[in-house]
Amino acid sequence: MKKLTLIASIALLSLGAAGAANATIATVFDDWDGGLANFNLTVSGAGATATHDTWTTLAFTNSNKDLVRTDYTVTRTNGSALSDQGVYGAYASSPYTYTTGRTIDISPAGDGSDAGHGANDGLGSKGSGLTFVFNSGINALGFEVGDWATCCQQSDLYISFGNNAPIKVGSSTTFGDQFLTNNGAGVYVAAFDDSATFDTVHFWGDGWGEYLVMGGTISYATLEQGSLPPTDVPEPAPLTFFGLGLILLGMLMRRRRAA
Repeated sequence: MKKLTLIASIALLSLGAAGAANATIATVFDDWDGGLANFNLTVSGAGATATHDTWTTLAFTNSNKDLVRTDYTVTRTNGSALSDQGVYGAYASSPYTYTTGRTIDISPAGDGSDAGHGANDGLGSKGSGLTFVFNSGINALGFEVGDWATCCQQSDLYISFGNNAPIKVGSSTTFGDQFLTNNGAGVYVAAFDDSATFDTVHFWGDGWGEYLVMGGTISYATLEQGSLPPTDVPEPAPLTFFGLGLILLGMLMRRRRAA
């Protein structure tokens, strides 16, 4: 009986590993228009529907510490007040181009735990960024970022879902190297993690000393687990696990019939 139980456990673990291998982390990094198009394409390709919330007006509560929207609330991760920066015009863009909606200042600063500028996955700068708390779990989030890559390199941008590790969604090493929106300082970033759904998402930069804003139109979606094409596991691996699981389950059934 113990042998049968062991075989069953291995079979189930093998089948489970095949499913877990399909969990995917993906990113979008592009100009404002192209990034939004890529976000929508990724979401629709996973069989889901994106929601778009344009920040035409921003109303803060709790001494300017909370921005409450229909589906989510935004706070500064370190608890400080939020600052409405209005509609941002991309520095150096030609023709001059504006974000689709208003923006919030998230100029990076550190907590003293590292040196910023690419150190320690940006965790020492996380507090200067934003925390999104959604009413229902999501696993895809994208938006516009402005005045980035104008100074203070190395400057990286991060998104993290829940308590998961930071996902680097952009990196600038020299002035102007990421001027994407009509050759101006505007980028669109997004991240996807279809391993689960998350109520909380964080966004921040680690280029201490730079002026940085984000906002425009906030796009988000809930994808089914494993609905994105796998990128982190070689394709044969899930099939191997799946085949092993089927073989072990077959052995289990034959042993039960013999018993």
